[in-house]
Amino acid sequence: MKREHYIPYDKEFILEQQLAAFSEDPKKVEEFKKLFDIIEHYFHYEAFNLIRNLKQNFAAFNPDLSLKEREEFSDKSDFLSFKETLHEVLDRANYRRVDEETLEIALKNSDLIGLNLSIDFTLFEDYELYVQGHHQTKETVKHYFFWKKEIAVEYYDRVMVYLNYKDANYFKDKKINVEKLLIDPGCIVLKVFKRVPKNDLETVFPNAIPRMSTTDKLLFWIPGIVGTFSLLSTKVIPALLKMNTAYKSGESIDLLNGKNSLDQGLIALGILAAYLFRQYNNFVNKKIKYSKMLSDSLYFKNLGNNSGAFYSLLNSSEEEVLKETILAYSFLNRSKNPLTAEELDNQIESWFLTYLNTDLDFDVKDALLKLESIGLGKETNGKWEVIPVDKALIKIDEIWDGIFDYNQN
Repeated sequence: MKREHYIPYDKEFILEQQLAAFSEDPKKVEEFKKLFDIIEHYFHYEAFNLIRNLKQNFAAFNPDLSLKEREEFSDKSDFLSFKETLHEVLDRANYRRVDEETLEIALKNSDLIGLNLSIDFTLFEDYELYVQGHHQTKETVKHYFFWKKEIAVEYYDRVMVYLNYKDANYFKDKKINVEKLLIDPGCIVLKVFKRVPKNDLETVFPNAIPRMSTTDKLLFWIPGIVGTFSLLSTKVIPALLKMNTAYKSGESIDLLNGKNSLDQGLIALGILAAYLFRQYNNFVNKKIKYSKMLSDSLYFKNLGNNSGAFYSLLNSSEEEVLKETILAYSFLNRSKNPLTAEELDNQIESWFLTYLNTDLDFDVKDALLKLESIGLGKETNGKWEVIPVDKALIKIDEIWDGIFDYNQN
């Protein structure tokens, strides 16, 4: 699996791990707690401004608002600003975009439902998938008839889907009934899910339709056509022709043999029909399984829809930025000498691997830029250092005091 920037641990856990280094100095522990508490509040204020920007620029495309409300925001909402801010939030939250190749593989393969899905991508002006975090686990699936096997399944911890639907003119020209699709033309749909299998990634699309796989079709049609033709040509039709010929010629008919041959053919046809019904029923059961998976995704795995998804994304964004800042400040503060960005990066990644058995790609660049932007870290000749914690508290307090400057006296 690819190494990524996402830190799969809660911010409180990361903080406690860093405070453990100063456990013998209670005063320093308290100072660090105060520093990280005020930094967290500052990042929360930044996130508030981001979400306000997102909601305003999303309002004209929000399917949860009435048409009249969306029209009122048409001059206030800016699509490009919305996309730019959304990408900024996703980047801060360490989401990464899913490429077309990964989605194509998911459409062709299925780890859990064993069902091919078809998605009409022409309905979208554009669409994007983003994922955060991944892990691998074991799942037991049905293998052939009554046998089961254990397979390794790769999951994404978080998945965000962005769908920008085409305008009403497109659906009118194509004579598509939008009421059946349950969508509003020209709107943007956002959804955030948790724990989605990598090879079932396409299930997050609302217009995914189950289709028979090539194997399902072959198992259904080939035995059906061959079996039906064979039985009709060797059993049923010869028996009927023989009985018809004897009837016309006036010959005596061996009703017992003819009837037995005909009964055998009909019984064989019944067995074949039962087999075909079983194969079709297997496909129907897969559709039911997919419907249940979709229902579970909507009920248990869905973390937010449309403007409600912003809160999930912003929370992840706040946490990731805070964790990166805590780690970068702590390691630089404990270092006796200034460190290059590469040295700091290696130390933090080595710490994760040694103490938490986690192999990740720490985003040292963003962490250092954040330290610099709030005045806690500085670079000199390619090496970084941070100001002591007591001075850092004063610096952050000054930043807070300067956020609102309404009193001009």
